[in-house]
Amino acid sequence: MVGEPQNTLRMKNLEQTRREIDRIDEGLVKLFLERLAVSRDVAMAKLETGGPVSDPAREREILARVSEAAGPENENAARLFFSTLFSISKARQRGILKGDSPLVREIKNTIAAHANPFPSRAFVACCGTEGSYAQQAATRLVKVPTIMYFNSFEKVFEAVEKGLCAYGVLPVENSAAGSVTAVYDLMQKHSFHIVRAVRLRVDHVLLAPPGVKLSDVREVASHPHALAQCTAFFKAHPEIKAVPAANTAVAAKEIASSGRRDVAVIASRLCAELYGLQVVAEKIQDTVSNYTRFICISKGLEIYPDASKISIMLSLPHRPGSLSEIISKFAAIDVNLTKLESRPVPGVDFEFRFIFDFEASPSDGSVLSLLSELSLDPEIEHFAFLGAYGER
Repeated sequence: MVGEPQNTLRMKNLEQTRREIDRIDEGLVKLFLERLAVSRDVAMAKLETGGPVSDPAREREILARVSEAAGPENENAARLFFSTLFSISKARQRGILKGDSPLVREIKNTIAAHANPFPSRAFVACCGTEGSYAQQAATRLVKVPTIMYFNSFEKVFEAVEKGLCAYGVLPVENSAAGSVTAVYDLMQKHSFHIVRAVRLRVDHVLLAPPGVKLSDVREVASHPHALAQCTAFFKAHPEIKAVPAANTAVAAKEIASSGRRDVAVIASRLCAELYGLQVVAEKIQDTVSNYTRFICISKGLEIYPDASKISIMLSLPHRPGSLSEIISKFAAIDVNLTKLESRPVPGVDFEFRFIFDFEASPSDGSVLSLLSELSLDPEIEHFAFLGAYGER
């Protein structure tokens, strides 16, 4: 219309374009459902013949054909679109051919067997000694724990694996210093399941023998992660040397009996009372909001009614897009990934395993379908269900 404002014309054009997109989308949905129906027919045919789900040669043939049809400008987008279709189709076929995976059956049976709350009494393995943050986490996780102390993270894994303790408590990440990579590396080596988790507030203090002043201190001992959480303190005191120790509480105990007057320790305030030390400096961590996340592990799978978080570990094929394909599966069922950790596979160059933490109920049908799909996918070289658990 002559004289009609330009912005009104643009709005009309936008509305017309959106209506056109809606029309195309309706057609795409019909074609998508038609393709899934045909995919089901393919699965039924394979059920009779025993044919494999994956047919890499046919996938390459289709990708080559659609890439050529899409042209250079849209080739990559077309490949992504059809690769996603392949993934959906293969997942649907695996579900038809194999039904519930052994993992899903195990999860359902475990949920039914653990209708009662988490045990209030148990033998628990921890790293360090009395007063350690792991000990404090253990008393948060188990109301009345009988704690056995070990001198390394691996010994905690072994104590649970061998049945010496029902549970083990291990730190996995700190809000300031990041992941405890030594624990993540040991996860690849040992057989275990996560049954609970807790976020423990960490308030570091500097402890020293009675009468020692900050000006007297030349060395400060603590666990490397605790030292990493107090970098500002060491920058402010360049004359003080940071000395790594096996554990915060173990270091406090050793310094208390050392007789030295030039050393201090970064530990919890609880260690001052336990080992006769005095607080030389308060709240020396870099951030006020300093938390360490601890997991509680067991030998067998245990899933309790408060389970709202799931952890899995898997290895992916060495090809472009393999990780993004997995992540998109979580997004498709509206699941929030809370952590993605990658660690090198021991003894294998340039190969990695990924640990996913995500918020989900282990009773959710769509989550179980995804777990079934991942556990049955032959392209995933290693898959481990680490556990479903509640986190405090």
